[in-house]
Amino acid sequence: MHTRRHFMQSTALAAAGLGASRAVAATTDRPDYSTTQVKLITDSTPLADGFFMPGEETPHEATLMVFPPEQNWKGHGLREARAEWAEVANAIADHEPVRMVVHPHDVKAARKLLDSSIQLIEEQVNDGWARDTGPLILKNAKGERRAAGMIFNGWGAKFPPFLADALLKGRLCARWNLPFYPIEVFGEGGGVLVDGEGTLIVTEECLLHQNRNPHLDKVAVEKRLLEGFSAKKCIWLGRGLTPDPVTDGHVDGMAAYVKPGVVLLHSLDDKRDPNFRILADAKRRLSEVTDAKGRKLQVVDLPLASEVSQMNFYVCNGAVIVPTADSDEDDKPLQILKDLFPGRKIVPVLGLVLGEGGGGVHCITQQIPA
Repeated sequence: MHTRRHFMQSTALAAAGLGASRAVAATTDRPDYSTTQVKLITDSTPLADGFFMPGEETPHEATLMVFPPEQNWKGHGLREARAEWAEVANAIADHEPVRMVVHPHDVKAARKLLDSSIQLIEEQVNDGWARDTGPLILKNAKGERRAAGMIFNGWGAKFPPFLADALLKGRLCARWNLPFYPIEVFGEGGGVLVDGEGTLIVTEECLLHQNRNPHLDKVAVEKRLLEGFSAKKCIWLGRGLTPDPVTDGHVDGMAAYVKPGVVLLHSLDDKRDPNFRILADAKRRLSEVTDAKGRKLQVVDLPLASEVSQMNFYVCNGAVIVPTADSDEDDKPLQILKDLFPGRKIVPVLGLVLGEGGGGVHCITQQIPA
């Protein structure tokens, strides 16, 4: 069994993606959302109907998370993973409601670790990365809500089975009575940054990867993203950070919106590190474009640490939850975030297991806008 944590620790096998032929074949399989009883909208798009995904910094009704089930973690740090997930959930619960999806077998374990205020939602799940498997909650000018979601295929079929996770967004939308727009792109929420004002930031490495969308070219992927996220402009970066054998270059591992027009980007001084060129190219691309509102982007550097990506933070009501290594490397990033979010409390949480699994706090959370 290859878990995300084990995957990051392995070498050439992980980089090979457990066989390109299997990964490519898996992208042709689409989950049957009709089995979830969700109300599907297939004859229109969020863009056409005036629904959009608000920026993460706007007010939330709640945060969605998924408690790590045994499937991809048993024997590979399940207890430690659950402890870190719970620390994140409990920290967020101090600031806004948390809805935690829990496999029916894990309700007792979840209740032991989670604050009593956290709502437990029993659903079948394969793993705990809510950013990638949860629905994207949309609003319109009247405050009405719907949802959308890309097709989840286990990060390129690396961790089968993943059908429960692929159907999760449909099941939750059915539970919450939210009409759902399927976005006909294979991908994950961590692969797209949204400013809430019409601009997306993505990487070519992830969304054009052979294990995601080999059947689509860049123009087709962009068109479907703009329609699905109700955006007017898509900014393409090249590669994500390396090594990243799990997500194949998720943009939320290297960049984040502070607010519309202001983007945080990891920085590195060591020219021998392969990430130096990757980040320099990303900064060049961001500096040469304008967003959907015609603004030149303000790009702010955040030093890249060795163990944990403090970039993978989550903005909730009144706070910023930041993964840390509990080391001196945390000091400068935490100060930068404090300066950038003066009206919010900066809350450090331990993120070592998350980092070993190729993610962070942002990867395990999904905002539900107010």
